[in-house]
Amino acid sequence: MTTNAHTVAVLFPGQGSQEKGMGRDLAEASADAMDLWKLAEKISGLPLRNIYWDGDDASMADTRNLQPAMTVTTLNLWQVVKPRLAPMGMAGHSLGEYAALAASEALPIRQVLELVSLRGRLMAEAGGKGADEGAMAAILKVSLENVEAIVAKAAEATGGTLIVANYNTPGQYVISGRKDAVDQAAGLCKEVKGRAIPLAVSGAFHSPLMAEPAAEIEKVLKKADWRAPSVPVFANVTGQGVADPDKLLGLLARQMTSSVRWIDTMAALYEAGARTFVEIGPKGVLTKMVKPNLDGKDDAVAVNVATKEAADSFVLP
Repeated sequence: MTTNAHTVAVLFPGQGSQEKGMGRDLAEASADAMDLWKLAEKISGLPLRNIYWDGDDASMADTRNLQPAMTVTTLNLWQVVKPRLAPMGMAGHSLGEYAALAASEALPIRQVLELVSLRGRLMAEAGGKGADEGAMAAILKVSLENVEAIVAKAAEATGGTLIVANYNTPGQYVISGRKDAVDQAAGLCKEVKGRAIPLAVSGAFHSPLMAEPAAEIEKVLKKADWRAPSVPVFANVTGQGVADPDKLLGLLARQMTSSVRWIDTMAALYEAGARTFVEIGPKGVLTKMVKPNLDGKDDAVAVNVATKEAADSFVLP
């Protein structure tokens, strides 16, 4: 059974949604799902099943491991629910955009696994040292106007790169840049009674400090087998739906150095007709962001498909 193609949007989470045991239930019940884990391990050269099914938190948080493992987990879940959905669009948060491109058939799954494995390695190596060390912090309970003012003030005071990297919800932003600038901004947040929470990441993701790895990724993206997606993919860089494969390539090439405009993405999906938002992946991080991003839109519904059981029994609300 499918639903109205004009009402459902599919969302794919990124880094921070990992959890121990993710994807194991489905892989142990499905040879196809297990084969995708094995393919990701072959491509990445990493023991992903050992790390995520029996490993520790530090290993699971390592972006080199996380990017291929999260992509496998979400795409395996997608294969289960896919026959019951006819979405009007898809979007993925940061890393999740790659899963959205695979799920929409804009890129072959194997190539997506190759891309995220490369992306994870490059991002892990791009942290910088000494004065060039990169960092990120979540900013909570601070208005956008104040966040942008704090970022500008901290960047000017330190002479370091600093931007708003994630526009997640009207009450949750992430800043990214040189560590001294991030630290300066964290101090300024206290002055407006906000909170700054340092993120356990290896570099200044979604900032200009990612220029070198972004250039490497772009070379590979240009060689990939791009096709028109089955439904528009709403891009992180603009928040808008895109169906042209050349435009998707260009936007993805800019993603690592640009902000994730998730607030705009959610608004654009709603404007395009989405009313039910189905998140495919562990934890439900994006599910929790639907209500604050669509405040006052009482017809917006969010549901998270995180496990084999949830996927097997999935019905639209």
